[in-house]
Amino acid sequence: MALYEYAHDLDTPVHPVSAPDYMPIEQLRALQLHRLQGLIKRVYDNVPLTRKRMDERGVRPEHVKSLKDIALLPFSVKTDLRDEYPFGLFASPMNDIVRFHCSSGTTGKPIVIGNTQNDILVWQNGCMRALAMCGVRSSDVMQVAYGYGLFTGGLGLHYGGEGLGCAVLPISGGNTDRQLMLMKDMGVTVIACTPSYFLHLIDEGMKKGLDFKTEMKLKHGVFGAEPWTEEMRAKIESLTGITAHDIYGLTEICGPGVANDCQHRRGLHIFEDHFYPEIIDPDTLEPLPDGEKGELVFTTLTRTGTPMLRYRTRDLSRIYTGACPCGRTIRTFERISARSDDMLIIRGVNVFPSQIEAGLMSIDSVLPHYQIIVDKEGDLDTLEVKVEVTKETFSDEIKTLEKLRSRIGHAVQRIINISAKVTLVEPHTLPRSEGKLKRVTDLRKKA
Repeated sequence: MALYEYAHDLDTPVHPVSAPDYMPIEQLRALQLHRLQGLIKRVYDNVPLTRKRMDERGVRPEHVKSLKDIALLPFSVKTDLRDEYPFGLFASPMNDIVRFHCSSGTTGKPIVIGNTQNDILVWQNGCMRALAMCGVRSSDVMQVAYGYGLFTGGLGLHYGGEGLGCAVLPISGGNTDRQLMLMKDMGVTVIACTPSYFLHLIDEGMKKGLDFKTEMKLKHGVFGAEPWTEEMRAKIESLTGITAHDIYGLTEICGPGVANDCQHRRGLHIFEDHFYPEIIDPDTLEPLPDGEKGELVFTTLTRTGTPMLRYRTRDLSRIYTGACPCGRTIRTFERISARSDDMLIIRGVNVFPSQIEAGLMSIDSVLPHYQIIVDKEGDLDTLEVKVEVTKETFSDEIKTLEKLRSRIGHAVQRIINISAKVTLVEPHTLPRSEGKLKRVTDLRKKA
């Protein structure tokens, strides 16, 4: 049985008192404090690493008397999960664990998250609320092209869609031809996958002569698992006519269903009754007030299997203040376009791949497929941006291509204040991905 009941007729607004998204602020804060205090006692009693760190700080569960007191508590980081592999951070006995999920890393020991039945219900609840926020209804046909298995994406959106009463097509990733065939033949109205994989589907569909606007019934795209910019969102929507939604989550917290954007696109609403957000200064680790940009930190208020206390996501964002026109009382945070560990230092300048993407997507002739290569010549860092341009543009005379290359170079330099070598390539030249796409190659690390 789900934690919250949802009517399948989602065209009827959910009553604001009974829905967590619309909970009065005072009631929500009281619920958060109650759940936080229970969480702290649970991890103190059952997780030796957390107990040790709290004891070193002289903090005990009873010292947390308000939400502000969360600042007294230690942080958690990804390396904790690897250091305590596989079960060291579990706060429930093994006979309460019903499922494992692991990180998508390909080298070394993975992070292992144990889920109790309660955790699965919380996860489904977040995904249901996220999809409902997108406008997904029980009448929709939903194609889930996130990977299934140890990765959380596929199963999370699958259960969320089924919980809303959608007809779910659990196709997972890969086999692009079949993806396109079923999408068209089955009248799919919602696609859930990484934004880079959907771009690949668009690319392959166009090669086959498919017109997404006229031959597909797609209305919504639920995209996550990798940073993507507003410029990329606009490009996806212009190519397909769909509404592109941003869903946020990470394996350590629960998977997708931590936050989602509503129709007003004023950031992503956090399902605060389950996930308590903070913004900290990544250098001093001090909490920052709402509105200031820093590192996003989450505490899992209701997770029982592998709860996370003040988990540092490395995602850079800010929590917005003020009410959203949608009426939800749960706060929003700025869309994630950069991670602190994705930052490149080139010639002493901090550069994020999302900044380069924004410059590229501002030019009409540029396709949403690019690659960033950083190298070194002697003591000088070099930056090359390879980018696909439309077939018509690439077949133009050399003078026209030179002008375009110059425009792209100026657009990138204007944003990052560094000159880059721009290489224009034909469509379908650069690598594609069925999952998370690696757009940056830093050859300096191999030198």
